[in-house]
Amino acid sequence: MSNLIAQYGYLAVLVIVGLESFGIPVPGETTLITAALYAGATHNLNITGVVLAAIVGAILGDNLGYLVGHWGGYRLLVRYGRYIRFTEERIKVARYLFLRFGGEVVFFGRFVALLRAYAAFLAGTTRMPWRRFLVFNAAGGIAWATLYGGAAYLLGTQVDRVSRPLGTVFVIGGALAIVVGAVIIRRYEKRLAVAAEQAFPGPLTI
Repeated sequence: MSNLIAQYGYLAVLVIVGLESFGIPVPGETTLITAALYAGATHNLNITGVVLAAIVGAILGDNLGYLVGHWGGYRLLVRYGRYIRFTEERIKVARYLFLRFGGEVVFFGRFVALLRAYAAFLAGTTRMPWRRFLVFNAAGGIAWATLYGGAAYLLGTQVDRVSRPLGTVFVIGGALAIVVGAVIIRRYEKRLAVAAEQAFPGPLTI
C-alpha cells in the first residue's frame, strides 16, 4: 500500500476510496490512514491534499453507487423482490424508512465498513431523494476523511490506539442500531405499511 501511495499519491487515495464507496471491497479507510501517515513521515504529500482526495473519492464513489441502485437495484427489487419475500408492501416500507432516516444511515454509515461500501447503493435502491442523499453523503465524507486522515497525520503510528477502538464503537453501534431497527420494524410493520402506502400510493412503477 505504501508503494502504491508513494507512486500515485493523491490519485491512489481518490481511486481506492472511490471504489470502496462504489461498493467494491477494497481498503479505502486503510488507504486514507496510510496516505496520512506517509504525508506526516515524508512530507512528500500534503495532508490537506490527502483529505481532499479522500473526500472527492468518497462523494464520487457514493454517487455512482447511488445511481446504480436508483436505476438498477430498484428495478430488480420491484421485478424479482417477491422471490426473496420482498413484497411490494415491504419495498414501500423500505423506501419510507430511507425517506425518514436515510440521512442518518448515509452519514454514520461512512464510519462503518460494511455500510461504507453499500449505504449509497441502498439509498439509490430505495429511491432516497438525491439532494438529501448528497447533503448527508458529503457531510459524512468530509467528517470521515478529516477525522481519520487528521488523526493519522497528527498521531503517526499511534493512530491504531485511537482508530481501532473508535472503529469498534461504530461497528457495535451500527450493529445495535440494525438489531433495534429490525425489532421495531417487525413490531410495527403494519403501521409502517400504512404510512408507506400514504407516502407512495398506488402500485410501484419501474
